[in-house]
Amino acid sequence: MASNQNLQTRKEAVIARGMGNASAVYVDRAENSCLWDVEGNRYIDFGSGIAVNNTGHSHPRIVEAVKAQLERFSHTCAMVTPYASFVELAEQLTERVPGSSPKKAIFVTTGAEAVENAVKVARVHTGRSGVIAFNGGFHGRTNMTMGLTGKVVPYKAGFGPFPGEIYHAPYPNAFHGVSVEDSLQALQQLFACDIEPDRVAAIIFEPVQGEGGFYHAPAEFAQALREICDKHGIVLIADEIQTGFARTGKMFASEYLGIEPDLMTLAKGIAGGFPIAGLVGKANIMDAANPGGLGGTYAGSPLGCAAALEVLKLIDEEQLCQKALAIGEIMGSRLAQLQQKFPVIGDIRVLGAMVAMELVDAEGKPQAELTKALVSTAKEHGLILLSCGVRGNVIRFLPALTIEEDILREGLDIVEQCLQVCV
Repeated sequence: MASNQNLQTRKEAVIARGMGNASAVYVDRAENSCLWDVEGNRYIDFGSGIAVNNTGHSHPRIVEAVKAQLERFSHTCAMVTPYASFVELAEQLTERVPGSSPKKAIFVTTGAEAVENAVKVARVHTGRSGVIAFNGGFHGRTNMTMGLTGKVVPYKAGFGPFPGEIYHAPYPNAFHGVSVEDSLQALQQLFACDIEPDRVAAIIFEPVQGEGGFYHAPAEFAQALREICDKHGIVLIADEIQTGFARTGKMFASEYLGIEPDLMTLAKGIAGGFPIAGLVGKANIMDAANPGGLGGTYAGSPLGCAAALEVLKLIDEEQLCQKALAIGEIMGSRLAQLQQKFPVIGDIRVLGAMVAMELVDAEGKPQAELTKALVSTAKEHGLILLSCGVRGNVIRFLPALTIEEDILREGLDIVEQCLQVCV
């Protein structure tokens, strides 16, 4: 029987070093909120494949939907001979995204592709080239999306140069002393010193920064961005790749902000683990590209479309938005108790089931090594945790929205045990 260590040794011999893995836990099977490795060890999964398995691992209904599709066909290329599920998924999503404007969609394979296409659409619509993103943002690992990403290590280090006409501004962050006013003033400084607004095609932001540390965009900030974009004819792109599909307690996190983005990038939780991503936006903007300008060989996979349609049914029928809010209440309450016991927990951020705790010392300095130790110790205790943050000192919690309450509480007990060991 293969062991975790044996597989890790084999992996290091044949997989490029740059494609690392956080833990040498080689999964044999997974069910809802738990997984088992090749040695038979059980783990509670508080990462959900980085917010992909919002509906849990191997949800029986998704499995059956994909099996049924696979028995009919697995691929034809939607740009050659399309299929009904491709159209049906677009119909569903254009109805569900925020705002009353008529919408259209395209499907691709990955979140980075969705972001790439958002920039393409914004550029062809506006006839402009500049793009503004934010410090701490994460948008992917392609050349364009690395350029947009506002975190150097590990995503950008050594990979430049990046495309031109990309600019960054500070993202509001109350815990780190960056106000909404600071961010907006920095944008005006960009307009004054680096690029005039009528050369900016798009501003892209995450309603909640994912890799950056689970920092929430204040509604006043998002609304100010909307006003700036309206004033200057700039396309506003909301990157909802990690925040979408009920994760935050609403279908999309933009619903908390009181705005209608021009374009929205979607992926991760869209299809219960099957690779498909989307770009949805205002129809007049989405239609700017000529036929053949958007797409890809595997774009809108029939298996991904079948899975995504079932995910949407599950979100409605199993009330996953409400479940996300309930998970957030349980986690927020327990982490607040732990904060009293462990002052190293400097901040707790909760939006539905998108939860984070930031670890700092008494002077507010980031505790990155402690964060690494906590992730490692949790694995040894049967819990999968993820870290994030520009300073590497944030633990992010992304349990399945279908997690059983007793498993959720068991996982939080392990978090406390690990803090006792590591702090």
